[in-house]
Amino acid sequence: MPLHKVIYLSNNTKLYLWKITEDLDTLSKDMRLKDSSIARLKSMKSESHQKGFLSVRKLLEHTGYSDFDLYYDEFGKPNLKPQSCSIKEMHISISHSHDFSALAISDKNIGIDIEILKEKIIKIAPKFMNQIHLENLTSEVKIRKATVIWGIKESIFKIKNEKGISFPKHIFENNFNFEDKKATATLDFNNKIEQFSVEFDVFDNYMFVCAFEN
Repeated sequence: MPLHKVIYLSNNTKLYLWKITEDLDTLSKDMRLKDSSIARLKSMKSESHQKGFLSVRKLLEHTGYSDFDLYYDEFGKPNLKPQSCSIKEMHISISHSHDFSALAISDKNIGIDIEILKEKIIKIAPKFMNQIHLENLTSEVKIRKATVIWGIKESIFKIKNEKGISFPKHIFENNFNFEDKKATATLDFNNKIEQFSVEFDVFDNYMFVCAFEN
């Protein structure tokens, strides 16, 4: 299946979604990969992870980049090589969950997370968030809100990518209304307080969350 959807967010950010319906042969057809990517792909034991890896490269091609423009720093954070036609440095973030892959490109430092909506999130919520955010909500709204909060923490972690950051101890989401599709959060780590703005929404029983470093 081709590109599923492009979502235009604030701060000159585009979110690209790919719904994975192809087999591995179809995804890999005519795709050029650098040697390190071929080795990484072969090392993956899960077919789901292989499809996620390849579909992200399909998204890169759709945006005018390729696997050769993508590199990872020493901490494993993805980056884009600057293009001669672009004045601004562009930032990238990547996520994969079940049947979807996501890629966000922005002129701001960003983190993206997509998650399928599952009841299981309510059971593990006490491990990563303040339960006050889920009080007096229906079961469906609890699942969605807890998924957003997980996504907030995951996205901020992707932006900072620093060893030692704890979801419950260092990343704090401010109270928000789910209907607003926006939130704010704070990272309090290593004697430094940083603020983040967040956008989120539901698509095809999944949630995307995109955090921006203020």
